[in-house]
Amino acid sequence: MIAEKKKVLFVCIGNACRSQMAEAFAAAYGSDVIVAASAGLAPAGRVHSLTVRAMAEKNIDIADHYPKALRHLARAEFDLVINMSGSFLPEQPAGRVVDWDVADPVFMEYEDHCAIRDQIERRVMELILELRRPPAPKFRGQGSGRVDP
Repeated sequence: MIAEKKKVLFVCIGNACRSQMAEAFAAAYGSDVIVAASAGLAPAGRVHSLTVRAMAEKNIDIADHYPKALRHLARAEFDLVINMSGSFLPEQPAGRVVDWDVADPVFMEYEDHCAIRDQIERRVMELILELRRPPAPKFRGQGSGRVDP
């Protein structure tokens, strides 16, 4: 039995670094279990050039990606919202919210972008593996639960 894909939204501040990386890794590695999207609280004008370069090292091309606003997705429903912004999400998209503590590389050097990219890659892979695990079998009790005299 193939499980339905989970809709996952990755959120950061500008949707220029962290959430773009996470969305791209989820799409590249977990398209069998995830429909990925990303957004930012205050979207930047473009995806950070060091982020594009760092992802290209992993053979993932995000050169055509662009930042999107969380407010545009406020009515969308997601199974899971990964919040990497470090802030409370003012517009809560429908779905369970999980916070990931990931530093924002926007003003960091290239090596830091790569370290954060690798951290995000590991976390996304853990999520994908979790979603691929078959559900635990439900316990079936003995009998109908009815007590016969």
